[in-house]
Amino acid sequence: MKIITYIYILCATMTLAACHRGHDHGDGHGDRTHEGDESHDHAADEIVLTSGQAEAFGVATTEVQPGAFEMSIKAGGEIQSAQGDMQILAAPVSGIVSFVRPLTEGAPVAKNETLLSISSRNIAEGDPADRTRLEYETAERAYRRAEALIKDTLISRSEFEQAQLGYQTAKVAYEALSVRRTASGGTRVSAGSGGYVNNRLVGEGEYVVTGQPLLTVTQSRRLYLSADVPEKYFSQLSGVTSANFKTPYADELYRLSDLNGRLVSYGRITGKSSYVPVLFEFDNTGRFAPGAYVEVYLLVGVAREVITLPLNAVIEEQGLYFVFKQVNADSYRKQEVKIGHDNGAEVCILEGVATGDRIVTQGTLRVKLVANSSSLPEHSH
Repeated sequence: MKIITYIYILCATMTLAACHRGHDHGDGHGDRTHEGDESHDHAADEIVLTSGQAEAFGVATTEVQPGAFEMSIKAGGEIQSAQGDMQILAAPVSGIVSFVRPLTEGAPVAKNETLLSISSRNIAEGDPADRTRLEYETAERAYRRAEALIKDTLISRSEFEQAQLGYQTAKVAYEALSVRRTASGGTRVSAGSGGYVNNRLVGEGEYVVTGQPLLTVTQSRRLYLSADVPEKYFSQLSGVTSANFKTPYADELYRLSDLNGRLVSYGRITGKSSYVPVLFEFDNTGRFAPGAYVEVYLLVGVAREVITLPLNAVIEEQGLYFVFKQVNADSYRKQEVKIGHDNGAEVCILEGVATGDRIVTQGTLRVKLVANSSSLPEHSH
């Protein structure tokens, strides 16, 4: 028993000695972090995320430096096409769609070019081209018979005229479809005039019914952006140089400067409305749907030496705004900030961030998720 007690005391003494050496800062081997080792004491409000985890989650930081900022006026707006510029191609028959060539939005088309065909084979209604041919042939026979009978007054004039009308109607319907007939038996759909595909409304192999819109084609590569600006900003409109905008169907900021855009005009009087119209034009790249309402940022000048951050670096919680500041190689802290104007891409930071701070500008939501969770999120790739 004495031997066991002695061994226990000896082991405890050796452990305490080892711990003492590990915490002895005087020997140069204590709590010092080795190169590449990110371990250190963390404050209670720090969010711990190693460099490996940060890389896996797409987290990146940027050192804050004052710079130029494009000031803007936020307004509602609409994308518009030129008057009389749009043509809608509709299905002449019911059937299955087959494109002649790939047609993406913005693709050029030539006048009278066949863009797609519609096959009506093996559908319940039957092939309308065959049906109209039979109706035409039947109506023609009835009309020829009526021509012979009317000479001998064997039928009335009204009966003859009825047969004549039926023949002419069937002939128009037959000829309208026969000129569209393809070698494979489908019905072709062609562009009435040259231009560019603005919107493709159906897909390859899709079933369509007679009269259903298939494509919209615009004759111009230019679209209009019309913004309705509150009249309180009227005095600043003379300084408008360009604009950025966002659509409701894409999480992306578009810059008119990248779309060969230009300011066309702005209203000099407001009239009965409390808004002033401002009109731009820009290249139609096929990504924009005329008639869509958009969020517009009218650029009205440049401010210098301003601290700004990307909009996605800032999170909002219950009316307050926060960023994540990197405090160590593997830790971050949630920092409240006061924001100013934004231009759709960047936002002015009025308080809470200083020059030289490193702020999370990518993967902000990942850091927020870690901050709100006791464990790292799974399936983060």
